[in-house]
Amino acid sequence: MIRIIRLLGAATGALIGAGFVLVDQAQFDKTGSPGLLILIWVAAWVTVGALLLPYLTIIPTRQLIHAVQSMSTAEFIAAVAGLIIGLLIALLLGLPLQALPEPYGRFMPIGVSICFGLGMLGLTVAKREDLVAAAEAAGIVRRGDGQRAVGHGNETQVVVDTSAIIDGRIADIVDSGFLYHRLVIPHFVLDELQRIADSSDTQRRGRGRRGLEILARLQKDGPTPVEIVDDDPTEAGDVDGKLVALARTRGAAILTNDFNLNRVADLQSIRVLNVNSLANALKPALLPGDTLRIKVITEGKEPGQGVGYLDDGTMVVIEGGSRLVGHEFDVLVTRVLQTVMGRMVFAQVHPE
Repeated sequence: MIRIIRLLGAATGALIGAGFVLVDQAQFDKTGSPGLLILIWVAAWVTVGALLLPYLTIIPTRQLIHAVQSMSTAEFIAAVAGLIIGLLIALLLGLPLQALPEPYGRFMPIGVSICFGLGMLGLTVAKREDLVAAAEAAGIVRRGDGQRAVGHGNETQVVVDTSAIIDGRIADIVDSGFLYHRLVIPHFVLDELQRIADSSDTQRRGRGRRGLEILARLQKDGPTPVEIVDDDPTEAGDVDGKLVALARTRGAAILTNDFNLNRVADLQSIRVLNVNSLANALKPALLPGDTLRIKVITEGKEPGQGVGYLDDGTMVVIEGGSRLVGHEFDVLVTRVLQTVMGRMVFAQVHPE
């Protein structure tokens, strides 16, 4: 497409250059070599037309399309509404301005239309939530609880980290319907995933390939839309920094299992969806005094302790359980400890 536009620009430049020659050929005839000068003149206009026309047509159009695509539905509706309101105000002001003497009567309405149109567009996009809240308070519009839960415009997007893709549980969460937002996969995350899949280490290579398979499954069969974006914030050096910058730019949340990325995003007031936190929240609640049926797998670090695991992977430390390794029996919960790494349950052998 750009090649065609450049050809059209070159043809337009040639016509403009030739037109100047026909209008004022006498100026060229005054020189010693009019033919050479005319050739250089037309060639210069051809070059200017070929280089300049794409920047006046197709490149601004592509940038406009990209900007519209990156907008949320709420931002787009607010922008259209603001533009219409601004143009209506400009129309009311432009009618009396047309009565002004030339050239003010010709150009003032155009300038007012541009200023009010763009001004109201930016104002309504920036203040869309305040405007909706004011309309709700006035009883003009009503918004359901489901819409309130979604939040602000681009928060319906979730930027996905490499760790969450490799983990694999994201596919099951999406299939269950609990994660219905549009998943944004930056290209630099794909590059990192590809490097892991090409690693010489067998374990890393297996994890990378599983991540690619999970991503392909989400794109093909997942009920949630998956968007691969080329956004690559240059102000950030590492992948975590780029994820934070991208999420801030889009007003999106970050889906990750990385504890450090979680903390950095929290410090910058970016919403984080952590699969490990979700898994911990869904574990059945245990309180001191509850009874569990568990099998002791191995001895603990302290003398006399035994260690077993619940079905969800929670570690259970049993006082006096070292002598019962390999046996299954009832234990009484004495204490539950929640850490950043997960949950630990302390118990003792249930008294008969």
